[in-house]
Amino acid sequence: MNKQFTFTVNRICLDENYHPSDTTRITTNFANLARGSYRQANLRKALTMIDNSFNALAHWDNPKGDRYTVELEIISVNIDIAGSGQAFPSIEILKTTIVDSKTNKRIDGIVGNNFSSYLRDYDFSVLLPEHNKDQAKFSIPTDFGELHGKLFKSFVNSDVYKQHFTKPPVICLSVSDNKTYQRTENQHPVLGVEYLPNESSLTEQYFQKMGLQVRYFMPPNTVAPLAFYFVGDLLNDYSHFELISTISTMGTFQKIYRPEIYNANAVAGKCYQPNLNNLDHSLTQIVYDRAERSQLASEQGKFAAEHFIKPYQAVLEQWTAHYA
Repeated sequence: MNKQFTFTVNRICLDENYHPSDTTRITTNFANLARGSYRQANLRKALTMIDNSFNALAHWDNPKGDRYTVELEIISVNIDIAGSGQAFPSIEILKTTIVDSKTNKRIDGIVGNNFSSYLRDYDFSVLLPEHNKDQAKFSIPTDFGELHGKLFKSFVNSDVYKQHFTKPPVICLSVSDNKTYQRTENQHPVLGVEYLPNESSLTEQYFQKMGLQVRYFMPPNTVAPLAFYFVGDLLNDYSHFELISTISTMGTFQKIYRPEIYNANAVAGKCYQPNLNNLDHSLTQIVYDRAERSQLASEQGKFAAEHFIKPYQAVLEQWTAHYA
């Protein structure tokens, strides 16, 4: 392949007036909230939760807990393959900006946070089930996640990324209910107490191919650890405000999407195993269609197969083989 892929970045404000675009994965956290008759109330409540969480963590010189607001931008990344002129929606992530009402300053937050990818849906909801169909023992394809990982690294290393963003992305996900997490003595003033998993997961391995490592922290005012995927040094490469913007944003989404874990009434102990059947939790006043989210993953994977994998298979295989 003679040409690098061409990436384009589109930015749209995520506020109470947000409407998902035609190319947005409708299972994405913010798109799920922004549909149906409750869409505007959902978004307004979620954004209020994010602001309240941020102010609770950034409590210094903030006596009323209302000094800061968090603005969110949806970053949609399209990819043009081999100059075809046909753009495929590659990934969507979120960019945070903190607004200080006391100084009227705008402070850069973190890019990443939420992570949405049609190709990831293809890998997990189409390729993996097909590979294991009628097999006695579960296994992983040898090249599982290779294309997705190299495309992500190619974007993060591209001039387009560097023109828009100054630091590598940080992705924040929920913990796995298949693993056990052990609390350590390591504690960060913003990220909180660090936890270590008992084993690696397929998600960890998948994100590793994207060039991201992971650490697990339970921030103050939260009840369960979050998974932070990053490049470099998470604790020292990002400011406290940057980290708080991610914690408040993704902690809020997880309370809405995974209340059994992140809105539980009991705090994670020294040895913690998340439980999606936990009945001792509280619900937010936000409508979230979890059943639809799980059902549509395979459809979104099939979309990627039809519009990306199959039409450009030879080009993609050639590029993947030669990408360093």
